[in-house]
Amino acid sequence: MSDGNRTYIWEDRDWPDLRYDAERLAGPLVEVAQSQGHLLGRLADTDEAVRDQAGLAALTSDVVKTSEIEGELLDVGSVRSSIARHLGVDIGALVPADRNVDGVVQMVLDATVHHDTPMTADRLFGWHAGLFPTGHSGISRVRVGGWRTDETGPMEVVSGGYGRQRVHFEAPPATRLDTEMARFLDWFNRDATEPPIVKAGLAHLWFVTVHPFDDGNGRIARALGDLWLARADHSSLRFYSLSAQIQRDRNAYYTILERTQKGTLDVTDWLLWFLAALQRAITHADGTVDAVLAKARFWRRWVQTPMNARQIAMLNRLLDGFHGNLTTRKWAIITKSSQDSALRDINELVELGVLQRSNSGGRSTSYELIQP
Repeated sequence: MSDGNRTYIWEDRDWPDLRYDAERLAGPLVEVAQSQGHLLGRLADTDEAVRDQAGLAALTSDVVKTSEIEGELLDVGSVRSSIARHLGVDIGALVPADRNVDGVVQMVLDATVHHDTPMTADRLFGWHAGLFPTGHSGISRVRVGGWRTDETGPMEVVSGGYGRQRVHFEAPPATRLDTEMARFLDWFNRDATEPPIVKAGLAHLWFVTVHPFDDGNGRIARALGDLWLARADHSSLRFYSLSAQIQRDRNAYYTILERTQKGTLDVTDWLLWFLAALQRAITHADGTVDAVLAKARFWRRWVQTPMNARQIAMLNRLLDGFHGNLTTRKWAIITKSSQDSALRDINELVELGVLQRSNSGGRSTSYELIQP
């Protein structure tokens, strides 16, 4: 029986007895499983280096986008270097470490690589500390190593400027957090009685509803979901990014989340949205795998051709998706070389048949890869 006078699902007397209609989820679950199988099948016959590159691309997107959802923009190169460093993947020159980047990377990797390790409060505190290495979120002090205390008032999710703020959600009071989180962790660590993908969606919703930290709850909720997705795949290798898909569907994500948190304990609609987002993430990953396989074919073709470090680095930039036109000036800036060296590098690759002059307009001559 539910309470008649309440606003949020956590106020229901039956909370956290989250329910769903298994029949309505059956079709989407089959579709997701088929898409996962197709994606994994495309990579099954590739060598380890190619799979490493596909996983690196997915994890980089996951880390960048899970922070972008919260309004924090991370440098893609720093993220990619940090992941490569932690996984031992060779990507050539590494960008210097950034402790803000490393914290998010370590959380995402801990969730996926160590997905079979039980979740504890201390492990969550470690993740949280990694997200806020200075103890601040922007200029605001956040409590690290413990649940929020609500010293400055209830934990609310708001939007709008000062005087026009709208409260989308208010979390359970801090006095309930020890009980709430003990109950959540007990459920989280139990073997799934529901499909593991469904448990990933429930874990995401449950954690972000309890909202146990001053900040970073969304990122940690997505990492907890990733942990159960890794268990569902029986693998620490990640070839798709749900966080990147949520960022692409950000407005819809917040809309369904708010509606669910103000609805009933039947969260079928949330799970249908979660599964549809997961399906779109896997479909999008097919494009990423296309690019990784194309890159592998490219280097198999040119592996015996002598090239200098600048040429190799710039070709990898082009293969990874270079934005804009490649000109001699851009080559010189990116490789920190002279215009003469840049032109010489480019002309050598043109003569080899690796690059060609682009037909795109513009005042400067630009170049592009010759497609096989």
